[in-house]
Amino acid sequence: MRRLAIVLGGLAAVLASVVGLAHSPAAAATRRAATDNARPAVNVVQISGFIDAITLDEWTRAIERAETDGAEALVVQLNSKGAIVPPAAVAKLALRMQSAKVPVAVWVGPSGARALGAAGQLMGAAAINGVAPGSRVGRFGPPLPGVTLDLGQNAAELRNREVNAAEARTRGLVRNPLTDETVPALRTMLLALDGLTWQGKTLQTVQTTKADDGTPRVELTVAPRLEKIGLLPQLMHSVASMPVAYLLITIGLALLLFEFFTAGIGVAGLVGAACTVLGCYGLLALPTRGWAVTLLVLSMVAFAVDVQTGVPRLWTGVGMVAYTVSSILLFRGYHLSWIALLVGIASVALAFFSGMPSMVRTRFATPTIGREWMIGAPGEAVSAVDPEGVVKVGEGTWRARTNRATPIAVGGRVIVVAIDGVTLEVEPEVGAARDHRERRTPDAATANGGETRA
Repeated sequence: MRRLAIVLGGLAAVLASVVGLAHSPAAAATRRAATDNARPAVNVVQISGFIDAITLDEWTRAIERAETDGAEALVVQLNSKGAIVPPAAVAKLALRMQSAKVPVAVWVGPSGARALGAAGQLMGAAAINGVAPGSRVGRFGPPLPGVTLDLGQNAAELRNREVNAAEARTRGLVRNPLTDETVPALRTMLLALDGLTWQGKTLQTVQTTKADDGTPRVELTVAPRLEKIGLLPQLMHSVASMPVAYLLITIGLALLLFEFFTAGIGVAGLVGAACTVLGCYGLLALPTRGWAVTLLVLSMVAFAVDVQTGVPRLWTGVGMVAYTVSSILLFRGYHLSWIALLVGIASVALAFFSGMPSMVRTRFATPTIGREWMIGAPGEAVSAVDPEGVVKVGEGTWRARTNRATPIAVGGRVIVVAIDGVTLEVEPEVGAARDHRERRTPDAATANGGETRA
């Protein structure tokens, strides 16, 4: 685990240097040039998913850009179920919001968004905030250390409970001058900034004009300047989401196991290695249970025991149970969506009950592998061969069928008389032909005086 952390740390350092290029002064100058001679701007940054190191850094950088790019304010469009960074790191961001040179507003939107856990507490650090209809906030958890937040009335009750937009406003959690209970759109949030005084400066984001018919018309005097996380940081942020990390580690380990039994290094092995590294990065960033991760890896070992035989048996069932349990209990305090669980469990079951055993049998039953030695070899019936079943020859287990209408019971001794593709043709050891080339019928054996081979 320590070596893995070192490797991932080195990878993160390389990624950080690349990400730094996206936030260089030259990039900031380009953004300023694009807004020259335009209306005053309000920067808007979208933060979605768990608050991790990447989104925390992007939020902080967005404040810095708003302070240096001449923006009137910064609006953070938030949709998050919590934070996976230490509470002290979130508290530091809250203090940065409160001391910013421009007002930082938080809008929980669009409809259906969430602001839960420590991420939701950041609403209390914003100059103003708003919640879109259909969105929910709450379940804040323990207070952030070293920072005072305005979370409205009965904030302690929201530590373990979430509410809708209307109730959040009733409790005083939502703070903006609009009389409506919700803030349905980004434009509405920009309207709410009008008249806000921050560090001695009063914002004017609205002007009232008259239409041709004399009716008053409200117009925005500022333009939203949308910002998004860079491509590479967004990729790493997506990798650190629970369903993506879970599916990546599953796909990666399964492909590496597949490549091991193909006795070579190909595309599957390279893709599997990449998926495993990315999956490990996501699991290290997320609140995972160490024993559940270990159980997931051991489930792949259990699958491997039966894959090499070409027939799913006891260890495949053990691996399936272990994989299912680890999938359900993989993350502390959170559960995977049923869609991610269904995709993961169903794919693993299909791969290890059908796909990989068939691949192994097909590969090792080809003439180029040299299985001719099996013809004439003795074996034992693992299941009844009537007319098809499973037999054990040497150290391997194979599908088999009897070459005549003579059922072979479980535990019965057999002789391999031919190989047909991936299936062995067998006869009972007692009563079989003396030579595998002698394909006798029961009548022929009787004509020879009933001579049998002991």
